[in-house]
Amino acid sequence: MKLYNIQQHSEQVTFTQALLQGLGKNQGLFFPADLPKFSIFEINSLLEMSFIERSTHILSTYIGSELSKNSILTCVKNAFNFPVPLVCINNNVAVLELFHGPTLAFKDFGSRLMAQMLNQTNHRFDKPMVILTATSGDTGAAVAHAFFNLSNIHVIILYPRGKISALQEKLFCTLGGNISTISVNGDFDSCQRLVKQAFDDNVLRQKLDLNSANSINIGRLLAQICYYFEGVSQLPHQMRNKLVIAVPSGNFGNLTAGLLAQSCGLPVKKFIAATNINDTVPRFLEYGYWEPRPTVSTFSNAMDVSSPNNWSRIEELFRRENKSIKELEYGCVNDSLTEKTVQEIADLGYLSEPHTAVAYRSLCDKLHSDEFGICLGTAHPVKFKELVEDFLKKKIQVILPVVLKERMKLPILSYEISKCFSSLRNLILRITS
Repeated sequence: MKLYNIQQHSEQVTFTQALLQGLGKNQGLFFPADLPKFSIFEINSLLEMSFIERSTHILSTYIGSELSKNSILTCVKNAFNFPVPLVCINNNVAVLELFHGPTLAFKDFGSRLMAQMLNQTNHRFDKPMVILTATSGDTGAAVAHAFFNLSNIHVIILYPRGKISALQEKLFCTLGGNISTISVNGDFDSCQRLVKQAFDDNVLRQKLDLNSANSINIGRLLAQICYYFEGVSQLPHQMRNKLVIAVPSGNFGNLTAGLLAQSCGLPVKKFIAATNINDTVPRFLEYGYWEPRPTVSTFSNAMDVSSPNNWSRIEELFRRENKSIKELEYGCVNDSLTEKTVQEIADLGYLSEPHTAVAYRSLCDKLHSDEFGICLGTAHPVKFKELVEDFLKKKIQVILPVVLKERMKLPILSYEISKCFSSLRNLILRITS
């Protein structure tokens, strides 16, 4: 598999190099040089396979000979060992539940597969490998648990202080060991900027083998393509050609993966980019100018991103496909409407949380009567239990998973820093010394 740096096309790397390197020069993201295309016959055959078998085939098609099919199968079996149910809410809308993994969020897919693939590369580290990533809520837990206790890899996760839920924080800030967490006095975009500065810093580069495990890493992104195929495979045949998918979007990795699945030939009529009031992309699609504003905290905190990293990949894909970016549908949902939508979904007999509600609202606003809609359920409602109970004005009967029960009793082990890069650099060097 060959990939090129979107910012500097002359920089070309293999899949293994991109997996280990994370970012390219000038903070550029890597993008596949060749985009697989499946025929209608191949798509129908893929949709008849099991999730594991299908995912192995899709990933093998992308990666090529760098990893054997048996190696990829082993990675997929170890990573995707939890269900992905499609649950109907009404006659023409369903939720693809992506939150049945160990940290109750969709990011378990990408983080676990990336960790497994790093093990398969048999990379010999001549200096300490550090997975450095920022989280707006769920990435941190998924990455921490995927890499916890893996030898020769240290994980450092930055998150915005006071802007993630208590349950989210407990899930990944209580592990210790090879997992270090840093609470930053700023928003997610501040954390993301610090991570990018670290990748450009000569001092850190000389001493450490830096990598990233958020959706800028190609290993995580490819993993997410697989569950779009799984969702479609659970639909009756007659619904597959009128399918609309709404994706709750923060850093836009999830939507990028969906669009790549569509590019492969997956029958999706259209995608909807669903955001909260951090609406840089909706404003860009409507007015044609890119103007990130200061990030605002919302109920759907994992989507509180004003400068989404993966947008450059989406633009690159549309350019490669000779399609207008204006074809992409979008929705923007404020907190008041998010609360009302959680209530509306509950009245239909389904318990959701803010991120799913944003996608559901955007979907219902755009869905035509002759279409069938899927919204992605990206987080388990138990992670936002207090908030959902406040919305519904009643206690909800959700059994707290064992992993959360255990973590809730443990102390937070995070370091605290300002959004000053020198503070981060000094702390990283101290942690890894």
